Formats: sequence, structure tokens, C-alpha cells
Amino acid sequence: MKAADKEGLQENPAISRLRDRLRKLYHGRTPAAFRFQLAAVIIDLAIIAFFVATPVLQQSSSFLWLDYAVAALVAADMIARLLASNDMLRLMKRPTSWVDAFILLTLLMPTALANLAFLRILRLWSLSRSGSLWRHLEMRGLRPWREASQAVINLLTFLFVITGFVYTFFFRTGTGLENYIDALYFTVATVTTTGFGDIVLPGMAGKLTSIVTMIIGISLFVRLVQAIFRPARVFFPCPRCGLQRHEPDAVHCKACGHILNIPDDGS
Repeated sequence: MKAADKEGLQENPAISRLRDRLRKLYHGRTPAAFRFQLAAVIIDLAIIAFFVATPVLQQSSSFLWLDYAVAALVAADMIARLLASNDMLRLMKRPTSWVDAFILLTLLMPTALANLAFLRILRLWSLSRSGSLWRHLEMRGLRPWREASQAVINLLTFLFVITGFVYTFFFRTGTGLENYIDALYFTVATVTTTGFGDIVLPGMAGKLTSIVTMIIGISLFVRLVQAIFRPARVFFPCPRCGLQRHEPDAVHCKACGHILNIPDDGS
């Protein structure tokens, strides 16, 4: 008997039903599944908004309660996605899973890992790698904008990560909105190389931070411009080599030459 069959026989029927239900909700295309996926995306966006506002909220008396409530939501989502997966081990090896696990750790230990809390915004990057977000764009005929949207998300993620880093290690003489806005202003000014000079980071570490921010930020800007202005591509995994981006009228995969059968949207 195969190992998979043995595992199926040993699995509790209640757990099996739960996993089937979660698979339909997370990966299905029924109206109920789409409503669930949309609700999950909205909750994720609310969590990300909390991460962005953390520097302002962390002195609030209710901050720890909010922090642990978000930790519970993130943990529940991680467990549900594991149960909904057909290959748990493969899912756990993905970079997005490691990012989510790290975010959960910072939420469970907000004081001990306070200096790494700015990396929580990587949840935005993790969200951009989930299929549910893009399914709703495809339903509304916005599939050609997927690449540009991912480029925008990558740029926003980078901006907020650098802002959090600058705030944590250079601007944290006090707390509140003003210092965080100063850190955000510095980041945007450095990435765009405009308005630079009125706020600078001290020392060699500050100069190195500015250099890295400019190099990566300009690269992400170029990537965004390319995604917006170059011809739209369709997303269709090649059955042989796995290449996903092709010309809309492609007949053969440009990487391996395999014959493609790209569905026509009827337009």
C-alpha cells in the first residue's frame, strides 16, 4: 500500500472534512469561495495597515491587545493554509511561509523583537504572492495589470521596510507620527533622489543606508516603468518548462518550443 494511502486511512474523518472545506474556500472558484478569499484579502490589508501604523500606536495602552489579536489572526491563517494545502512540506519551504512565520514571531514577542518589527510589512509582499488576490483582478478583466500591480506592491513594500528601518535605527529619539513621517520623507526623497539634503542620516551607517536605498529604489522604479509601458503578456504556465509569461498570440513557448494552448478570453 502506498504511503499516501496509509496517511489517508490514518487521518481523522473530521480533519479530512475540514481540510476539504478549507481547500474549497482557499482555492475554489465558487461564489462562496470568492467571497471568502475577498474577505481574507481585506483582513490582510487591515493587518498591513496596522503594521504601517505600529510606530504611532505602540505607545497606546491597547497596543499589546491589538498586537496579540493580529498574532491570532496570522496564526489562524497560517494553520488554515497548511490544512488546505495538498503538500504541507512544500508549502512550509516557500519563502512566503518563512516570512509569515517570522512576522508571527515578532507579534508574539513585540518587546524582545521590537527592533525587527519594521519587517512585518513584508506581509504585503507575501500577500502579493498569493493567488486569491489576483483571481479577483482576473474576474474584473484586469489580468493585464497583474505585472504592473506586483511592481507597485514591491516598490511600496521596499519603501515601508526602509522607512521602518530608518525610523527604528536613526529617528527613534522619541515616538509618534512626526518622527515616522520624517523617516518616510527621507526614504521617498532618497529613492527619488529629489529634495535630498534637508534630512540626512548621520555617520557611515547613514551614508551606506542612503546608497543602498537609492540603488534598490531606482531599480524598482525602472521595473515599474517597464511593467507599465511594455506590451502586455498573458500568464499561462508552459506544461514543459513552466515559463508563465507569453505573448497573447503565442503558439510556441519561447523558452522550450512546446506547443501552447493559451485560452482566448473572447475579446
